[in-house]
Amino acid sequence: MTGEYEQYLAVGAGLFILGGLGFLTRRNLILMVLSVETMLHGVSLTLVTFSRMHQNLEGRVFTIFILTVAACEAALALALILALYQKSKTLDVEIWTDLREPDLPPPTFADDRREPPIAPPRLWHFPVLTPAGRSPTMPQEPPPDESDNGEATRN
Repeated sequence: MTGEYEQYLAVGAGLFILGGLGFLTRRNLILMVLSVETMLHGVSLTLVTFSRMHQNLEGRVFTIFILTVAACEAALALALILALYQKSKTLDVEIWTDLREPDLPPPTFADDRREPPIAPPRLWHFPVLTPAGRSPTMPQEPPPDESDNGEATRN
């Protein structure tokens, strides 16, 4: 291996390690998604470097698949993050523990002194629609007078 390839491999390994550390140490969901993206780019750089070293296209093809999966992962993660933020008004990872089945017991914490997170109260109320099937009552118009037979309109 020459120094040229070693530099690319070192940068790829550095990106992967920084992404892993960022994922393990952050509690903000957006930063965790960005850390996963950094890890994927580190792997992509490593695959392209090995592909160049061995003079084949397999690493580049895998990189295209990795970039496609990364784009899908970013879109799904953003949708989940927005849904969680609308529900709880925070991006703290601890709030995900509240999203469980209603019949399951609450999670137990390793530290007894630590209180579970409390979601803030809702700040707005949504309007309530009438149930389906009911139609509003409309005033009835009187039937037309049949004794007239339209003679008043002829004159």
